[in-house]
Amino acid sequence: MIVMSPLVSIIALNWNTTAVTCDFLHSISRNNTYPNIEVIVVDNASREDPTAAFLAALPSVRVIRNAENLGFSAGNNAGIRVAKGDYLFIVNNDTEFTPGLLEGLIDIFRKYPDAGMASPKFHYYFAKGTIEYAGYKQVNIFTGRNGMIGCREQDHGQYDSIRPTHYVHGGAMMVPRRIIEEVGAMPEQFFLYYEEFDWSEQIKRKGYSIYYQPASLIYHKESMTTGKSSPLKTFYLTRNRILFMRRNAPWPAFLVFATYFTIFTMPKNTLQFLIRGQKEHLRSFWKGILWQFNRTITFN
Repeated sequence: MIVMSPLVSIIALNWNTTAVTCDFLHSISRNNTYPNIEVIVVDNASREDPTAAFLAALPSVRVIRNAENLGFSAGNNAGIRVAKGDYLFIVNNDTEFTPGLLEGLIDIFRKYPDAGMASPKFHYYFAKGTIEYAGYKQVNIFTGRNGMIGCREQDHGQYDSIRPTHYVHGGAMMVPRRIIEEVGAMPEQFFLYYEEFDWSEQIKRKGYSIYYQPASLIYHKESMTTGKSSPLKTFYLTRNRILFMRRNAPWPAFLVFATYFTIFTMPKNTLQFLIRGQKEHLRSFWKGILWQFNRTITFN
């Protein structure tokens, strides 16, 4: 009796990073060892049509072109809507596959009935052997921030045990189709940043767990689309940090966060941007705060 491997839909976004995405597609051709995949690249209204370049890199790829930049959540949701897989692997285009990546993630769902999402171990692409992600710590009630377990540590196998973690890494996350059908797709209010934290919280509220799989490894180039430090990044990190707490923190916890943010974070960040002469970052920071007013919080 032949048992077919379930179909995995690999979904990645592109926005004005054709060469980066072509490298990503080449890595799938070279390193993917899982036998049953479809690859979908969603282009978020890049300046030039990258379809021909993507097909040259991976002839089987399906390219979807959005009429406008829908951001991370809605862009990926466009891919989710057309995906046929039993499992969806939502992954950044600035990553590189390694052999066994998909097999290890699928194994999580076979072994753990409570698994709702799973992420692999991350190494930095430009510093292979150095961990970026081996799970996430919980978001801090005061700061609305959290840290990655193992970040910047040399990998000596110290995080080589499968375990539940608080959140998936948005750069590579596998979710079964049945979970999306039950919980809903990615929350589109966020546009960029914090959406995977919010999605993780929604899935956990349904009684599922988030898992870290060290047997699966992915290399990450990190912030190839938005840049490691940009006013755009400052705006969305500020806006969505507050939005995440509004949607997910109980009222007493949110009041603690809001008090800390007002008394410490706002004056500290304002002063730092002024001292550094980063006027665009300062404007983006305050724009992210002011965005909250007169905004109704909705849920999937």
